[in-house]
Amino acid sequence: MKMISFARNGREGYGLLKEGGVIDAGGRLPDYPDLTSLLADPAPLRALEGLPADFAEEDVTTLPPIPRSGRIICIGLNYKSHIAETGNDTPAYPILFPRYPSSLVANGAPMEKSSLSERFDFEGELAFVIGRPGRHIPKERALEHVAGYACFNDGSIRDFQRHTSQFLPGKNFERSGAFGPWLVTPDEVGDVNALKLTTRLNGEVVQQADIDDLLFGVEDLIAYISQIWTLQPGDVVATGTTGGVGALRKPPLWMKPGDRVEVEIDRLGLLSNPIIEEVQA
Repeated sequence: MKMISFARNGREGYGLLKEGGVIDAGGRLPDYPDLTSLLADPAPLRALEGLPADFAEEDVTTLPPIPRSGRIICIGLNYKSHIAETGNDTPAYPILFPRYPSSLVANGAPMEKSSLSERFDFEGELAFVIGRPGRHIPKERALEHVAGYACFNDGSIRDFQRHTSQFLPGKNFERSGAFGPWLVTPDEVGDVNALKLTTRLNGEVVQQADIDDLLFGVEDLIAYISQIWTLQPGDVVATGTTGGVGALRKPPLWMKPGDRVEVEIDRLGLLSNPIIEEVQA
């Protein structure tokens, strides 16, 4: 299934994307207020798969698949190609840092370049979302806890990222990253390590890698993170970016207003966003 969160006629909803449009699951399942409430047991969603679409896809405004996740965990230095281009030592453990929902936009929505910086960088990534809760999850059972996969752009304000040893400031400017376009269930994805990730800036490929270049794969991350927290339905993990980031090119390649950035992963779809200057109140 492709699970989608959306807005239409002033209300938020969720549903299933199918050829021909969107099935309005939220309108049919009043006991489930949002997509997160169905991740642990998506059987009610699967029961709707054969229904005709309620809306055309162009008649809804896409939201991030999990619009208000309680936890968005990002991983730093997790592709071997990216570790090599930075010159850093290979991490012994996953490098974790948070993003917050206000820092993310949906597919098609503009990502904002801060007026305080010209160093706005792209980071195409694979994200996964937790379905079944769990703590101290063994690696061999980890994939049982994945509800689905999506594309992610960990847009980074590089100078703020490097103000201190902590990544958080440069990773959390409002509307600086993107998540979507939808959430694809594991049965439709198959072997996630066999997928290829591609990032394009204005149509030119700037990053490309197989997911199996990850230092810490999906199972490793779930096993490690669940030692720290009880993972909950709707938790999002962005697995890190591959080589080719703009900051490490010569000369550097920064995103600017008028650009368009795309993150595409086999079987997961295309996350596409224009770049605009920060909108100040």
